[in-house]
Amino acid sequence: MKGFPIVLHTEEIMRDGLQCSSESIPVSEKIRLLNALSETGLKEIAVGSFVSPKWTPQMACIEELVAGFTPKLGVRYTYSALNEKGLQRAKNYVPPLSPRIREYSTKYSMCEVFAIRNSNKTQAKEVLNWPKQIAKAKADGIANGGISLSCAWGSNWTGEFTQEQRMLAIDRMYTMWAEAGISVQRINLADPMSWAMPHQIERQLVAIKERWPSITDFNLHLHNGRGLALASAYSALRVLGSGDTLRIQSSLGGLAGCPYCGNGQAAMMIATEDLIHLLEEMGISTGVDIEALIKCVWLAEEILGHKLFGFVSKAGPRPRFGRLYPMDMPRIETVEQAKHFINGPKAYAGMPSPWSEPIRSYQRPESLIDDCSATKAGSEDKSSNGRP
Repeated sequence: MKGFPIVLHTEEIMRDGLQCSSESIPVSEKIRLLNALSETGLKEIAVGSFVSPKWTPQMACIEELVAGFTPKLGVRYTYSALNEKGLQRAKNYVPPLSPRIREYSTKYSMCEVFAIRNSNKTQAKEVLNWPKQIAKAKADGIANGGISLSCAWGSNWTGEFTQEQRMLAIDRMYTMWAEAGISVQRINLADPMSWAMPHQIERQLVAIKERWPSITDFNLHLHNGRGLALASAYSALRVLGSGDTLRIQSSLGGLAGCPYCGNGQAAMMIATEDLIHLLEEMGISTGVDIEALIKCVWLAEEILGHKLFGFVSKAGPRPRFGRLYPMDMPRIETVEQAKHFINGPKAYAGMPSPWSEPIRSYQRPESLIDDCSATKAGSEDKSSNGRP
């Protein structure tokens, strides 16, 4: 049985999430969230974008944010910049920002309407830039190039794109790289308008691997406006193997949005806590402390003033040995009461209980109950989180 691909994850709430949120969030609160995220075990965090404050006012404070947060050793802090001016602004903050890894890629948007709305470029301009990128890569002695396809599965303005259309676009770019004597190992497939379906992603990745075996590094930028991004990520994990790399982005609580795709905050992304939970339960180690991550979701909700959209932050991860719920706990009705998985019995204090006697079951031996009690005591001693 083939193994899973190497998974490289980037947290996007500070960039993709906040770019469609309120402009009035204080920088101090953004710094508080970024510092908390840095302590969760996440390996890479996108801190924001160096872009025009006129069109993305939520990023107007990016310099102040980067100058004020506390970097964590071992964490890569990345950023976005759409032009040379943005790149020059960012260079003043490297470090703490991680040096930008130069990627020589040819880029194409399947939807010209989105390309114009998002980056003010027609498809013709994108194609005209391909030879320049390839020539630059060759001049710099780069051995491996990359391909990037935006709106890969569909557009809210022009409809669905077929696998045949995607393969044709990829082939045009791949051929130009090959004619220059440069191998292609990386491909980015972006779905900003939430059109991807799990079975389509599975078929597409299989087709790419069969047609172009040199491509082993896959980036999936999936938005979750129609609720299928996590299932699509799972499809990728199914078909990619141990010789492949899967790069994937998600956002704490699912908060994300694109002001130019027609969906705004409804575009969303995979909730990071849901993705990390899936990976860990599949046996793919992430090094992320899921409880610390969930607390970051709650912090983000406090800062934003509204609930976020993930699931694991509400119901908790699947409780394991020593973390199972007390059998005779009272009725649990609200999301706040359900937070007992971290907050302990105080979360449901005062709720009525139908049980006149403690519940016992052969499926829950006394030894396991004792272990749960010991875990509770140990957790309280260690972190005072009151976990039952």
